[in-house]
Amino acid sequence: QVQLVEAGGGLVQTGGSLRLACAASGHTFSKYTMAWFRQAPGKEREFVGGITWTSGITLYGDSAKGRFTISRDNAKNTVYLQMNSLKPEDTAVYYCAARPGTVRIVTAANEYNSWGQGTQVTVSS
Repeated sequence: QVQLVEAGGGLVQTGGSLRLACAASGHTFSKYTMAWFRQAPGKEREFVGGITWTSGITLYGDSAKGRFTISRDNAKNTVYLQMNSLKPEDTAVYYCAARPGTVRIVTAANEYNSWGQGTQVTVSS
């Protein structure tokens, strides 16, 4: 069973940076796509970005382009989300997700069948 554990959230000022980590276990992830989503109060879960585990191909949502970077460490089975130039509108609970398949990076949350517990990111103005 796939287990995902996020870490690295917290409180940061506008313009600051945070790096989230998602430790994955319970499966061989070579044929998986990993993704980050976020959900703010009263809003739908939003695709932030995704990465294919083996090839490292990435795809970003519009809100993340140019500011966020997804990477992975195969040896540690960990995926990272580096967030720079943070804005108050980035405030949300950030979730790590996984799904089998690497043909394309899917952006719909309901296509992912494994989720972490989420980590809160708060950006103060």
